[in-house]
Amino acid sequence: MLPQEKVKNLINRHFELEKELSEGKVDKKKYAEISKEYSDLSEIINYAKEYLNFQNETEELSNIINDKNSDTEIKEFANTELENLKKNFISNEKKIKLFLLPKDQADSRNAIIEIRAGTGGLEASLFASDLYKMYEKVCQKKRWNIEIISISKSDAGGLKEVIAIIKGKNIYSSLKYESGVHRVQRVPDTETQGRVHTSAATVAVLPEAEDLDIKLDDKDIRIDVFRSSGPGGQSVNTTDSAVRITHIPTGIVVSQQDEKSQIRNKEKGMKILRSRIYDFERQKIDQERSRDRKSKIGSGDRSERIRTYNFPQGRVTDHRINLTLHKLEEFMEGEVFDEMIESLSLQAQQDELNKIKQ
Repeated sequence: MLPQEKVKNLINRHFELEKELSEGKVDKKKYAEISKEYSDLSEIINYAKEYLNFQNETEELSNIINDKNSDTEIKEFANTELENLKKNFISNEKKIKLFLLPKDQADSRNAIIEIRAGTGGLEASLFASDLYKMYEKVCQKKRWNIEIISISKSDAGGLKEVIAIIKGKNIYSSLKYESGVHRVQRVPDTETQGRVHTSAATVAVLPEAEDLDIKLDDKDIRIDVFRSSGPGGQSVNTTDSAVRITHIPTGIVVSQQDEKSQIRNKEKGMKILRSRIYDFERQKIDQERSRDRKSKIGSGDRSERIRTYNFPQGRVTDHRINLTLHKLEEFMEGEVFDEMIESLSLQAQQDELNKIKQ
C-alpha cells in the first residue's frame, strides 16, 4: 500500500495551489507554472480522496454486513458495494503510483526523427522510405506537423537518410520508443524467384533541444564548409554552401547540405547538433543513475533490434514486449500505430511501478 502521508501531501498541495491561483499575487511566469501543476494534480485528486476514504468506508460497510439486525437485502447491497470499493481501491492506487512516477521532462517536447538505411542495400533504402511515409501518415492522422530538415535519396528511389522535426503536443512521449533497428522481411520487386530478403533501417528519436538547454561555446565548435554533392540546381556544385559542424568535446558531427544558403544549412545543422548533444547528456545521466541498461523499453539503443515487419505473413512484431499485430498493412498506413505505442507505454509504466518499493 501507498503511505497515506504521500497521498495526503497531494491533496494538501492541490489546496495550496488553488489558494495561490485565487489570490493572484504571482507574476505571469510563476502563474503559468502553478497553473500547470494545479491542472496535473486535478487529474488525480479525486482518486486520492477516494483512496484515503477507503478505510472508513470499508469499516462502515463491514459493520452493516456483520450487524445481525440488518436485513438480507441491505447486507447483499453492502457486499456488492464492498467488492466495488476494493476494485476501485486497487485501481486508484495504480493511478496514484503512476502519477508519482518521476516525470521525463522531455516528454512534452517536439522530436527530431532520424531514419537511415541499414543492411540490405537498395532494399534497405526502400524500407527506410516506407518507414518515413508511415511516420508521415501517423502525423497526418494526429495533426502533427512534420518538416524535413535533411534528406538523402538512393538510386532506387528510396532514402539513404532522412532527418525531420515533428511538432505538436507531447511528441517525444509518443515516439521515443521508436529508436532502434527496424527489420523488414519481404520479396523485393527485383527478386525473380520469389525469395524473401531481410534488410533493416535504424531510427533515432531525439527530444528537440532549446537554446537554453545547451550552451555552446565557440571554442567547442568547428565548422567546415564544402561543396554540396547532391541534386539541387546549378549553384549546388559551384559554391561552398554545405557545412560540417563538429562538437569537439563529444565528437558529435553533423553535416548539412540541403539548402543553397550556407547560413540556412548552418542553422539546420545547429538545430540537429543541439538535439544530439541534449540526447547524449540525457543518456549519460540515465546511465549514471542506473548501470542496468538492459531494460526492454526506453534504453534508446540505436543498435537494438526492436521490431520486425514481415510482409509475406502480414504481421509486425515488437520484440521488446513480444507483441505481434497481424495488421501490417494497416500499421504501415498509420492506422494501428497507437495500439503499438500504447502497449509499449503501458509496459514501460509497469516496469517503473515494479521498481517502486511497497
